[in-house]
Amino acid sequence: MRLSAEDLIQLAGCAATAVMEAGVLIAQYDGREVLVQHKAGGESLASQVVTEVDELSQAIILKHLQPTCAAFDLALLTEEQPDDGSRLEKDAFWCIDPLDGTLPFTESIPGYAVSIALVARDGTPLIGVVYDPSTGTQYQAVQGQGVLRNGLIWQLKPPNPLAPLHFISDRSIVSHPQFDAALGQLKSLAAERGQSPLETTLTGGAVMNALWVLERSPACYFKFPKPQAGGGSLWDYAATACIYAELDAWCSDVARRRLDLNRADSTFMNHRGVLFATDRELGQALLAVLVERSDGD
Repeated sequence: MRLSAEDLIQLAGCAATAVMEAGVLIAQYDGREVLVQHKAGGESLASQVVTEVDELSQAIILKHLQPTCAAFDLALLTEEQPDDGSRLEKDAFWCIDPLDGTLPFTESIPGYAVSIALVARDGTPLIGVVYDPSTGTQYQAVQGQGVLRNGLIWQLKPPNPLAPLHFISDRSIVSHPQFDAALGQLKSLAAERGQSPLETTLTGGAVMNALWVLERSPACYFKFPKPQAGGGSLWDYAATACIYAELDAWCSDVARRRLDLNRADSTFMNHRGVLFATDRELGQALLAVLVERSDGD
């Protein structure tokens, strides 16, 4: 069935309730000892860690969203369940990360979140809802209807040309063979733009990394493409891609294409990399100075 604007608003409301309830649960476990397990995944520890809280959060989310799958003929993809392929058959699918940033969560540091997106079969993000349990902040975007931050209309302020450039990513990027060169290029770009010194944050999960970019303008977050499986998954980027689209911020892969949010052959996003930036000018500068130059070295 084709989803109307009213349908999207109703579904966004369901997602908002789900992330809030899940986020409140997660906040109750902050600082408490939780059972940590490991699962098959990418190469980094962050992609392999799973806790009992991930499962509890997912149960809350599914309680709210599974009835909508029947009512609106939606598929469902969630991190803690196998991909059944229905996302490639239905007109749209829920894309759920019940606890993104599990590693910082187990360390009791900010950088974890609950993330829910609704994605069209062609990969277009229709809804993006995120809850940050460490601050109690909720973000909600609906295609063509803007973004709410804690229930209020959120519009980005123009970038401050005198503020330092902020580079945000997860800690695994430090082991990438191009990291040192990339960091040098970022420092050079910051100097050229009059935004030195470069500030770095390498502690969060993918969802909060993208949102911190918007909160700490001017800022960027990127991951290099790589042949190995990993590099984040569909559920790591789908909700924030919708938020970025509605704010007219920069979100792409490292070849300037939109993110492949319904990749048929895998749920991983390693094949193209990702780039989030506060604004289009910075995004294009990063592609020209950082990604393309390092790719050619």
